[in-house]
Amino acid sequence: MRIAYLHQYFVTPSMPGGTRSYEMARRLVSAGHEVHMVTSDQSGDSSGDDWRTSVEAGINVHWAPVSYDNEMSYRRRILSFIAFAIRAARKARSLDPDVVFATSTPLTIAIPAVYAARRCAVPMVFEIRDLWPAVPIAIGVIRNPLAIRAAVALERFAYRNAARVVALAPGMRDEVIGCGYPPEKVVVIPNGCDLDVFADSDNAADLRHRYAWLGQRPLLVFAGTFGLINGMDYLVRLAAELLRLDPEIRIAAIGAGREFERTRSLAERLGVLDRNLYLIGRLPKSETAVWTRAADMTIALITGPEIVWRDAVQNKFFDSLAAGTPVANNFNGWQTRVAEEAGAGIRLSAEDIEAAAGDVARRLRDKEWLHRAGEAARRLAVERFDRDSLAARLARLLEEVCADETSAGKSRAASGTR
Repeated sequence: MRIAYLHQYFVTPSMPGGTRSYEMARRLVSAGHEVHMVTSDQSGDSSGDDWRTSVEAGINVHWAPVSYDNEMSYRRRILSFIAFAIRAARKARSLDPDVVFATSTPLTIAIPAVYAARRCAVPMVFEIRDLWPAVPIAIGVIRNPLAIRAAVALERFAYRNAARVVALAPGMRDEVIGCGYPPEKVVVIPNGCDLDVFADSDNAADLRHRYAWLGQRPLLVFAGTFGLINGMDYLVRLAAELLRLDPEIRIAAIGAGREFERTRSLAERLGVLDRNLYLIGRLPKSETAVWTRAADMTIALITGPEIVWRDAVQNKFFDSLAAGTPVANNFNGWQTRVAEEAGAGIRLSAEDIEAAAGDVARRLRDKEWLHRAGEAARRLAVERFDRDSLAARLARLLEEVCADETSAGKSRAASGTR
């Protein structure tokens, strides 16, 4: 198949961010398919119209010069989404694909996906990674009644024009079905674990020796966006409690976002910055993997109403499983239950920071538990979330919709002949 794969935030392992699309696409290439990734050159000058093309692990990547950053205001992000949608529509159409596969967020990716699929008379498969627009509406990012109606209409438009919908969690599947989409056409393909990326333990040992403040001390790692829904205050206040309980425990926070400077300011005010909490900043996926492998435990954070965290499928969670590192979650969502049931992690109180710090300190000092939980995490990665098997499922799905379209086309032609 020639696949037009649309993802505005596509990154490679040498870049910061989640690499689901990269990992899925390169496996589609390995399976013999021709993949064209249509994405944004996020640091580009959006005033130009020149596309840049590169080949990444066999993927033909078409980069549009549309700037984007998590630190942008909501208005600037919307403008970025619209600018990319317009450019991506023309590009995807020109690729003459056999199938269009679009992954959201942002939800506006549905616009170029549907346009290209209709113009090329091919099926479109739509993947949802978050419940948009339900989440931004719930946290008050979208407030204008007209904007809310437009967002909901766009969601229905995406589903109505999709041959299949891919959801990353069972709860997301239920939400799509609740919108009236046929249950038999919704497939759950969760986020995955890149086992090869986390195989090198020597790099993790080297990293610990590189930092005098770390060495062999217990290490808790946060790796992700410093965003509003992550509730980064929680991590800083947790550090303050841990400094009192067990001052040898170290916390490394990797990432960037709109809340980074506010997080730094609070850490300074509470006296934990560069004492037991270290803000590492934004790193490529390959370097973040080393920190995750070096950690004794990782932590995943979400705050806000239930719709925000109920079906969370965070990259940091699956990376922790792949690294064989236990994970602590401070919310009672799907990924938390997966870890708890397998013995691969713990749930922390979202309200009682003192109790949460006590749980973290006890686990980080319990070598036997860390070993058992780490083994359980790795088993989950291998047996349930191995990226190879998940990518194979996606390939079969895309092949199926192409075959269905071919059969339907033959039927239409036969009817026309008669």
